Amino acid sequence: MTDTVTPGMPAMSQRSTRRLPRLPASLLAALYLGLCTLPLALSLMTDASPHDPLERLAAGLGMVGLAGMAVQFVTSGRFEVVSGRLGIDKIMAFHKLAAWWILLAIVLHPLAYVAPTWLEDPNLGAERLVAYLTRPHYRSGVIAWAALALLVLSSAFRNRLPWRYEVWRGTHLFLGTVATAGGLHHAISTGRFAARGALEIYWLLIAATIIAVLAILYGYRWLNLHRRPWRLRSVTRRADRLWELDIQPAEDTPPLDYHAGQFVWMTEGGRRFPLFDHPFSIADSPTRPGLSLIIKEVGDFTRGIGNLQPGTPIGIDGPYGEFALEAHPGEAVLLVAGGVGIAPIIGMLRDLIARRDKRPIRLAYAVGKPSNFACLEEIAAAHAALDLKVLLISEDSPPGFECAVGRLDHARLKDLLDGIEPRSCVALMCGPGGMVSAVSDTLLDLGLSMKNVVYERFDYAGGASSRQDRRRSLAFGGVAALLAAALLLYYFVS
Repeated sequence: MTDTVTPGMPAMSQRSTRRLPRLPASLLAALYLGLCTLPLALSLMTDASPHDPLERLAAGLGMVGLAGMAVQFVTSGRFEVVSGRLGIDKIMAFHKLAAWWILLAIVLHPLAYVAPTWLEDPNLGAERLVAYLTRPHYRSGVIAWAALALLVLSSAFRNRLPWRYEVWRGTHLFLGTVATAGGLHHAISTGRFAARGALEIYWLLIAATIIAVLAILYGYRWLNLHRRPWRLRSVTRRADRLWELDIQPAEDTPPLDYHAGQFVWMTEGGRRFPLFDHPFSIADSPTRPGLSLIIKEVGDFTRGIGNLQPGTPIGIDGPYGEFALEAHPGEAVLLVAGGVGIAPIIGMLRDLIARRDKRPIRLAYAVGKPSNFACLEEIAAAHAALDLKVLLISEDSPPGFECAVGRLDHARLKDLLDGIEPRSCVALMCGPGGMVSAVSDTLLDLGLSMKNVVYERFDYAGGASSRQDRRRSLAFGGVAALLAAALLLYYFVS
């Protein structure tokens, strides 16, 4: 097999031939809407339709909410067929937003059932609601109702809860499983449409799919973490509380087939179980054996990362993500790193050096203080192999340290991109959300196209702060609006 080079695309090694694109956003949205509204269509094939439109709407809310709960297991499951093209950060942003409209549907489900009675006689309506919430016949539904509310609220306030991250993840999984299992039992045992026929088969297939997903996530992947172990070769301090881990595959472990910039889920020692892993960007080129991770001490897991001993067993699950030059070709490349966001950026730079890339490369590296800079000697040496221009900038700089002081603003980015045609340039950024949002909008003002401004955040909180974020939120809102339209149509069906 020989390497080929296309315009704007570096040659690829034989070890890095994975195709990143998976299902496009439009198809994912159509599948989501189809799975959530299919029970509405199936229910219309039965003879058990409630006579009151509000009761029919109540049933529809319950069915759409339950189907949406089931899909949540897939959107949070690191399946490349789902997140391969969009990126797992966008999929998780959708996962978090969808949780709120699912909760709204499930909360309104019993209320809409009692609404016709309450409108005629409020006291009788209240009695009917109490009966729904207390009778053993509806207990599984009430348990699902409460578990879902606890799940969504505990996720919304996770940063304020005195829980370790792993405890929250375990609780999240438990509550999600209880809510969905209780909802499925409720739908099959008490639902007016699911006593027999196609809708019951649909719910049984949903249950089987969830079991299969859980088996893959916590069975198959757990086995792989132990059957295909990696070993820590060394730990090197790169900056203040910033460490680089050199990790190599064990004797029978195949090499990792990845693109520079992607990330893996890592766990170590005896904690090699999917609930204990954490995402870290790969700071390496696939042309080098093994892989490197640059990790900052910021949380429960990473606090002792610099104390790991060589030889420690490491579990690696991945690679994941579409944050890679192969997925976003351009005639010129702008790399932007903020703080520990240097991890995937230095990986791309190392890969560009290894491939002797001939394109103009521009690097902007921003930190809070100079002690946070990592790999400066390596970046300086890269000028010998690349057409490279570097901007180092710190918010605070002591006397004697030569770098720009302040932030990445319009003037500095315009100067960095001097001589480069903006429409042909691709920008890849990783850093804190505020910095990434501001730089993203500035690059659009400088003429880069939105599809060529690619960023990856440190967490899934996201937030509709940049123009790309707002466009994404509008698209998510469109999905919610279509679900609401389907329920409205179901309400008026005769």
